[in-house]
Amino acid sequence: MSGAVSLSSLFTNSLISSLRTTKTRNLGMPMALLHTLAVTHVFRKQDKMFGFCSYGSRTKTFSTSSSTTTAFGATLWDPSSDCPYPDYNRLLPCPSQHGAPRVEHLVVREGGPVLEYISKAVDLPPQFVADLIHFGAVYYALVCPKPPPTATSEQIKIFKEVTDPEFLRKRKSIKGKTFREAQKTFRITRPDEFVEEGTYLRVHIHPKRFPRCYEIDWKSRIIAVAESYVILDKPAGTSVGGTTDNIEESCATFATRALGLTDPLWTTHQIDNCTEGCVVLARTKQYCSVFHGKIREKKVKKLYLALAAAPVPIGVVTHYMRPVNVAPRLVSKDITQGWHTCQLEVLECKEVPWPNASTEQKLRIDNCGWPKKDVAYECKINLLTGKTHQVRAQLAAIGAPIVGDSMYIPAAIAEAINPGLNPFGDNGKHYESEEERVKAVEEWMAQHGKEPSIAIGLQACQISWDDGEHLYEARTPWWR
Repeated sequence: MSGAVSLSSLFTNSLISSLRTTKTRNLGMPMALLHTLAVTHVFRKQDKMFGFCSYGSRTKTFSTSSSTTTAFGATLWDPSSDCPYPDYNRLLPCPSQHGAPRVEHLVVREGGPVLEYISKAVDLPPQFVADLIHFGAVYYALVCPKPPPTATSEQIKIFKEVTDPEFLRKRKSIKGKTFREAQKTFRITRPDEFVEEGTYLRVHIHPKRFPRCYEIDWKSRIIAVAESYVILDKPAGTSVGGTTDNIEESCATFATRALGLTDPLWTTHQIDNCTEGCVVLARTKQYCSVFHGKIREKKVKKLYLALAAAPVPIGVVTHYMRPVNVAPRLVSKDITQGWHTCQLEVLECKEVPWPNASTEQKLRIDNCGWPKKDVAYECKINLLTGKTHQVRAQLAAIGAPIVGDSMYIPAAIAEAINPGLNPFGDNGKHYESEEERVKAVEEWMAQHGKEPSIAIGLQACQISWDDGEHLYEARTPWWR
């Protein structure tokens, strides 16, 4: 098997009985394996021939000739030429332009240093790849996942070759592991790590960026520093602990540096990127586990300030959230089997001025055509349950979306104009068939907009635990 092969969108949990292992153990990163990983691209130095295949949302082409053009129209770097890599605009600091999402799935057929391998296989400057690794945007698995049903016959052939039992028996790194364990993915943490033949690599070429991290005075956002934890007043437009492809531009990372700590802070809980306010960061892994326990035991209390676009009634608001882990989150006023209970208590609601134009421009507030913008309504909310997007989805469902929430405001406007469009709302219709219901849900999903760019009118204003023994408050919200 020669040439370089790119496998895209590979997902499976299948087993290969031919591994014939009698004991199962968790796939970790023992020292013997730290420098022996595996990737999914083939590069043969002898004839410098690359073969690329791509599927999914990109152009479906495959080439096994000595052509130096990829399926993406990019020119591959020829190791024998005198031409340097193209100019590189560093990932750090954040570049002004944002690349379209691009993920490369590779399988290594000849071992070597991971940085050098990816640079040649995907035609990227070494420093760019080093930055991707620093961001946490490169993953590996010892065994390549199975291609999806849309895979070409060539891609299926490649998968069968690299997962053939005879081939797998020769790989010492997977002995004693089940096939499922060997398919688990882990981050590449060092550019000099060695990748062996047969390993799978996933490279996020264009990580999700958080340029606001470079605009913040992080020391001024520290509320308290205790022996076991740090309380941060998280700025809107930032991620608490990072994303799948970017753990560099996160609150945990920047707060660690601002405090000059030698050990990284740990994420104990999340709030949305577009939300600001109190976040608890653990100073040790042990306290991180302790705080997780307090959350499970409901010993942690959170209060929010929400800037709603319409008045909100005082009292407990109850909905049921669809158990699907994608945005937007859909909620129903009716009890639905298997859906999660969502409850919040509105403690007070007062009329306040709508944010001025300069503030909206600075924080890129998008109100998506909300008709009335003379006053807003600041609500203090006791969060009784903690589900993703809960406050945002529930307030939008009662016709009072949060100011700046470009995901839920369009749907609230659509329901106001055309009552009954929301199949889970007060004016929800009765559907004669499951097909009609599914279609209605899809149409309702389509009424929602995109995730906010920076901020919405939502602040985690107070957090406390152990019956108020530990209590912290955020500073003035951005809209005041």
